[in-house]
Amino acid sequence: MDELSIDRNGSNGGRMGRRRLNEDTEFKSKNLHAERRRRQKLRDRLLKLRALVPIITNMNKATIIEDAITYIEELQQTVDTLTNQLSDNKSSFEEGADPTKEEIHVAEGMKKFGIQEEVNVSRICENKLWIKMVFEKKRGRLIKLLEAMSTLGLELTDTAVTTSKGAMLVTSCVEGFCCEKLALEEAKKLLLQIINGI
Repeated sequence: MDELSIDRNGSNGGRMGRRRLNEDTEFKSKNLHAERRRRQKLRDRLLKLRALVPIITNMNKATIIEDAITYIEELQQTVDTLTNQLSDNKSSFEEGADPTKEEIHVAEGMKKFGIQEEVNVSRICENKLWIKMVFEKKRGRLIKLLEAMSTLGLELTDTAVTTSKGAMLVTSCVEGFCCEKLALEEAKKLLLQIINGI
């Protein structure tokens, strides 16, 4: 009689019913663990995304993704803007570029206030000179001056740069192997040539 009894699931009692019940629970538990791992990975990645995006308006999944998309679009616009500015700056530094309105205004300001380009040189010690240069303020001119000085083997130390009324004032100590050999007038002529050449 026991063999003919029916359990709650409608199957025959005994070993067959128990085996089938165990197979179903094992099958479900494998899928359940895989699903839990998948959901945990998704949660972890959403937490990382939420940490990277500065403004999250709501904590549900859809809003986190929408806010991340908005943030990425803003970053792309910023990159585009900066790229355009960089290309504009590059083109203005190219040789033969027309002077900007600001540079023309600066040159007129220097003339208006009676400021003239000049170079003064004094000897501090055997291999050190003190220089004072006043020249027209133009874009990239100071960098070209420093490059020209370094190609001559002159090293500038304790340098100060001031700009006012369209002029640039550079004071510095200059050291180098040729400072001992150069007379003050020769150094002055050399620096004037450098300024006129840039």
